[in-house]
Amino acid sequence: MSRVQTSARLLPDLPRVQIHGYQLLPWLLPLALATLWITASRLHWMSEQILPAPSLVWASALEFGSGELWSHLWISLQRLIGGLLAGIATGLLLGTWLGSSKRAEKLVFPTFVALAQIPTLAWIPLFMLLFGIGELLKLVVLVKAVVVPVTLHTLTGVRDAQPKLREAAAVLRLPRRLLFTRLLLPAALPAFLSGVRLALAAGWTSLLAVELLASSEGVGYLMVWGRQLFMLDLVFLCIVVIGLVGTLMDRGFTSIERRLLFWPQSATGEQRQVLRPSGWRRIEGLLLPLALLALWQACNSFAWIDGNILASPVEVVRSLAAGLADGSLLEALQRSLQRTLSGLLLGGCAGFLLGLLVGLSKTSERVLGMSLSAFRQVAIFAWVPLLTAWFGLGEVAKVVFVSLAAFFPLYIATQRGIANLSPQLGEAALALRLSLFQRLRVMILPGAAPTIFAGLRLSLIYAWLGTIGAEYFMPSDGGIASLMIGAQQLFRMDQVMAAMLLIGLIGALLGHLGQRLETRATHWRHA
Repeated sequence: MSRVQTSARLLPDLPRVQIHGYQLLPWLLPLALATLWITASRLHWMSEQILPAPSLVWASALEFGSGELWSHLWISLQRLIGGLLAGIATGLLLGTWLGSSKRAEKLVFPTFVALAQIPTLAWIPLFMLLFGIGELLKLVVLVKAVVVPVTLHTLTGVRDAQPKLREAAAVLRLPRRLLFTRLLLPAALPAFLSGVRLALAAGWTSLLAVELLASSEGVGYLMVWGRQLFMLDLVFLCIVVIGLVGTLMDRGFTSIERRLLFWPQSATGEQRQVLRPSGWRRIEGLLLPLALLALWQACNSFAWIDGNILASPVEVVRSLAAGLADGSLLEALQRSLQRTLSGLLLGGCAGFLLGLLVGLSKTSERVLGMSLSAFRQVAIFAWVPLLTAWFGLGEVAKVVFVSLAAFFPLYIATQRGIANLSPQLGEAALALRLSLFQRLRVMILPGAAPTIFAGLRLSLIYAWLGTIGAEYFMPSDGGIASLMIGAQQLFRMDQVMAAMLLIGLIGALLGHLGQRLETRATHWRHA
């Protein structure tokens, strides 16, 4: 059945002309933007080096699409496939082990979470010195980005598998192989697939980031090359290709997920009650970090690894203390946090207001939903060459980039939170004759508050990650990531690793702050 026929069934009282108009609503914004673009190029409102004409972009598509673009895209996809396979396999095994073994979870999981708090971008300077700038660097960065969400979601799925299923397996005396294939894997499959979905986006974004920084092949390199030659038509073309790849991956994975998850997902898991450890068990989580620190110090003391590549823990602590004492780290951190706050206010407010509009108005959802969904599929780092061409390398470009990073989490959370409210609230509002402001204050915002504040928590984290990315790709004289890049160029790995530690700590604190805000704002749920 066609979409027009479906709409006709849903809206039987509307004339056919209105039905066709309803179907055309999602195309209004793309057509308006295309008209504005054509008008701006014909009237020369902006230089072609800043805003290339559509005809020029189409000519570049014909020129580079004949072979060069696809060869670079194929190289990027090969890297992505290799990193995804390695990262997903590692995350599946690690998450299954941590979820099925209480002892492993106590010993290893705290260390894993602490290392995961450090963004992938912050690891790149260290990875460059350890693995060079070749293909191994891309693989390691991809595995780091992919393994974290897959491990965390798999652990949750395996750990929270229904106790009744475990009891049945114990009664039947299932071997470990059958226990894994017939019980743990199916029980963890919904959570595992959620982790893989996040891993796809994280892997694609991280690959573009490392190709922008250190590569001579791939789509990211092609964008950098086009930006350096002021060929923004090529940059536009690469952005479109990146968005299409992201869309195809998302749609394809959604189709696979629907085929695999054919049972009621709510019945596959049960939250396990976590008891506080007592006695010496409280320090079990510190055993692995202490062992790793001892091994790290031994590698440096016995010169197993060059000290110029891997500084000792003592040197890192000294560098951190010196940076805090002389104010250099605090000043850099203050500038980075200012960018984070500015981008969060700008992008978060825009995301909240737009999500509110789209969630409340079906017409707005039809007009804006498809276009915003398409923009969301473009990996965030793909916008860097375009933003630097339009806004330069100054503060404006950085704040715009951070705003983009913070926009979508809050927009999606607000829109979905309002859209998922019970229809009975609308009926009650009509019966009570409440105004729009009264409905927002009494019904809509309180009902959607849990989802909105969960989105705010993600926006906080993404704004911080966006700040680190902005300082990486738009070099400046301030910011924690800029300080780290300068230290890397001087081979001061003690300063690099001190900055990495500080970045991870701030990310964890922002995540905790978001959690506290969510809990305090929705305290009525726990009453």
